[in-house]
Amino acid sequence: MSQIKKWMIASDLHGDADCVEQLLARYRQSGADKLILLGDLLYHGPRNDLPAGYAPKRVIELLNGVGDELLCVRGNCDTEVDQMVLTFPILAEYALLVFDGVTVFATHGHNYNTGKLPPLKRGDILLHGHTHVPAADSFGEDNLYLNPGSVSIPKENSPKSYLLYENGTFSFCRLENGEVWRTVSVGGDQ
Repeated sequence: MSQIKKWMIASDLHGDADCVEQLLARYRQSGADKLILLGDLLYHGPRNDLPAGYAPKRVIELLNGVGDELLCVRGNCDTEVDQMVLTFPILAEYALLVFDGVTVFATHGHNYNTGKLPPLKRGDILLHGHTHVPAADSFGEDNLYLNPGSVSIPKENSPKSYLLYENGTFSFCRLENGEVWRTVSVGGDQ
């Protein structure tokens, strides 16, 4: 089994097929080994406006086409019914990952977040979506909170965005063109 060297991380797709097509194109262009989705895949939820490209059946088809390349956690808009149409698992509350020796607690953010922390050790990373706002903030004992923002319904004037991780660096990227607009190293902000 080979080690994953490059990860793409996205959240809050909310059934927007146009954005998912763009995301998958960026994923292929990036050369990432795995795509992590932090929940809210198919539906927009009662607090969000309907995305312009809202087509959950198309999103199902697109994501199932790359299901073996996905690692997903459940968002507050994801349900057991969604799992019946998706060919990859989405119902885990969180995933513990290791990026170059650093433990990453990946979750959606509606249950575990900086206000209600999961069990973390010094230096661990808390990675979640849910807020639709990109973030990279230090907290606790040398901990880092990261949020890729949303690819479909960004909030607080943030761009549609995702994260790329490679060689100890997280890069915030714009969905529209793949442009990196911020980088954060595991050792600090660049």
